[in-house]
Amino acid sequence: MLGSINALLSVALGAFGAHGLKGVISDEMLTVYQTGVQYHMIHALGLIAIALVADRLGNHRLVNAAGWLILIGIILFSFSLYALSITGVKILGAITPFGGVSFLAGWACVFLAAFKSKRS
Repeated sequence: MLGSINALLSVALGAFGAHGLKGVISDEMLTVYQTGVQYHMIHALGLIAIALVADRLGNHRLVNAAGWLILIGIILFSFSLYALSITGVKILGAITPFGGVSFLAGWACVFLAAFKSKRS
């Protein structure tokens, strides 16, 4: 559910950026916004993949943690870039790396869950 909702949001926000923000914000900020959309969609699809992994491995604690970390990453990374690009408030860019770290931790959890299941 969370993957599909985020994919939908990514498409909607991408369309808004392409049609509603072009000419309203600078090209540099539009690129920042598009980066948020790109990472949003990639990680929405990642959430769907994580759900499939969870189905295959069972309700594994690390897989569940991965899903939540990816969701937190989307919120911190993509939404901070959306807010930064629209408002121009540069301090919002300080939030973005925390989202990146959350993405990394989420994918590390998927790796560890898969690694542990292979050893069992």
